[in-house]
Amino acid sequence: MISFELGVEDLADTRFALSPLHETVVSLRVLREPGLCALHLPWRRSILEGIEALDTELLMSLVAARRTLPDFLTPRPASFAPSFEEELAAVGRTSPDLVRRDLAAAHAPNPLPAALLHAADGDDARVLALRDAICALLLRYWEVAIKPAWPRMRLLLEADMTYRARQLAVGGVRLLFADMHPNVRWHEGVLRIDRMIGRHRVAASGRGLLLVPSVFAHKPAPPVSPEEPPMLVYPSRGVATLWMREPVADTAALVSLVGAPKAQLLGILEEPLPTVEMARRLRVTPSAVSQHLRVLHAAGLVTRARDGRRVLYRRSSLGDELAGGFRSA
Repeated sequence: MISFELGVEDLADTRFALSPLHETVVSLRVLREPGLCALHLPWRRSILEGIEALDTELLMSLVAARRTLPDFLTPRPASFAPSFEEELAAVGRTSPDLVRRDLAAAHAPNPLPAALLHAADGDDARVLALRDAICALLLRYWEVAIKPAWPRMRLLLEADMTYRARQLAVGGVRLLFADMHPNVRWHEGVLRIDRMIGRHRVAASGRGLLLVPSVFAHKPAPPVSPEEPPMLVYPSRGVATLWMREPVADTAALVSLVGAPKAQLLGILEEPLPTVEMARRLRVTPSAVSQHLRVLHAAGLVTRARDGRRVLYRRSSLGDELAGGFRSA
């Protein structure tokens, strides 16, 4: 179990961030072990051909047998939503000693795989060359495997943060962590993450706590090293819908009547949804969704209700009749 002791100032400094680099690195687990999360199999199949030209031996060596990853590859985001290039530049400034430490800690008690053996010797130049080779490889992997899907991944992650912020506003810190994951428990000022390989307790000591929702994380993941500032990467809500195909209409009549965008919206509004979630599923901007919703609401085809700070939309009975056989794929 890994624990974070959080004082009043740390709770006041608890915040969220997005990390495209972290998603890139953690996705390597799914790439290496397809059975780890069946929800991502469509994504994995879609990228296999594109990564054939990459050094997959080096890529896979970054994931240890126990699925741990070197901390220096997932630095604490310096802002709410840094770019991949900004985060990778931070990795490129990692000292040789830190590269050695984190690679060894991630793979312990096993020896380093052949592709990482340069990190085991005392030659700083060779360690730095390995670090730079890893950075160059991750950049190419990001461009092929993650970047094309990042806009819709980001919408999903932002929707999760909106939900968590509401939990915090309604029920405080206890409710914020209540349904994050079964392995996460909050009790008397201590955040406990169970079923971890590491066994240490970290005092935040004014450094706060950074929460990073993740598409590819299959369970909560604090830093491997107790020397790192408190950060918790946790599985995002809604991942099951991420790789769904876009809704398609069964009849051309509905599309002819209201247009394809509005027909698609009616097709997914069998359940109450906020604007940001509809935008994510349809892969458009929230403002575009809002324009169509205004028309559908004025025509009586959708209803809306406020849930805290969010507005949820759903098909009206008239909308149900009009949608008819329209269903998402």
